Amino acid sequence: MTALSSPARVQPAASDPGTVRRRRPPVAPYLLLVPAIAVLLLALGYPLVWQFWTSTQKFGLAQQFGRPPEFVGLANYAQLFSDPQTWAVVGRSIAFCLVNAAVTVVIGVLVALLMQAVGTLTRLVLQVAMLLAWAMPVIASMTVWIWLFDWRRGIVNWLLTGLGLDFTNHNWLEQPLSFYFVATVIVVWMSVPFVAFSVYAGLTQISDEVMEAAALDGASPRQRFFSIILPMIRPVLMIVALLQVIWDLRVFAQIKMLQDAGAPTASTDLLGTYIYRLGVGASDFGMASALSIFVLLLTVALSFFYVVHLMKEDS
Repeated sequence: MTALSSPARVQPAASDPGTVRRRRPPVAPYLLLVPAIAVLLLALGYPLVWQFWTSTQKFGLAQQFGRPPEFVGLANYAQLFSDPQTWAVVGRSIAFCLVNAAVTVVIGVLVALLMQAVGTLTRLVLQVAMLLAWAMPVIASMTVWIWLFDWRRGIVNWLLTGLGLDFTNHNWLEQPLSFYFVATVIVVWMSVPFVAFSVYAGLTQISDEVMEAAALDGASPRQRFFSIILPMIRPVLMIVALLQVIWDLRVFAQIKMLQDAGAPTASTDLLGTYIYRLGVGASDFGMASALSIFVLLLTVALSFFYVVHLMKEDS
């Protein structure tokens, strides 16, 4: 009797490495991205190139009568950064930006924790009030704030004087320190709602079971905040902090309207108002464009740490 032989396994033929075909990546997704990239390059790239080209030209009185601007290369940058006034404005702008961003994030986190702790009705009233403050146009809100700090009829001076402090006819905008205090109050007031709503959205994603387990294990409220809440909302905090740094570095309307209300411009200029004074005020669009390019590079430098950290968090 012959034994049944097992079926022979078919050995795959050895393929020639030279004949192996690699799968080509799909082309359709990249083709679908082309229109969006083209729009971005056209909408962002062209103004940036035009701005840099303008910064290499000299504008003066003759250009106001139709004479073409003169190409001067990097002379505008050399003249701009050899002026001590420029570095004074840069220093004030960076300090103002970092202080306002830090104060806004801290107050925004505290308001978000408050919204989480209070009842539904109180939370709703607080949210509506912040939405109204956030949605108010800048011109309208600045008109109210300027009236509040008016040195003759302002309610702030009236309240402080009523409390026993001598603030009669005190001009808040006359000295740079008090000027920046008023500007900080206004900018933070306008920015806190965005931070508070963003952080509150992050707080709602934290599981109640995790917080209850930490409380049962004996963790204090301070320990729960720094060990559980803060690490879990860190991505949200990083994004809002990055946005606040960018926005506060480019603040313009609030500073310009406070200056128009009677503040000295030379000692209260920030980058936005200084660019406006160079371009619109002095008609030196080359210098204004050069400073604008510098503000772009400064914004990238200040936000570089946050961007690198966000990329590490994402990976």
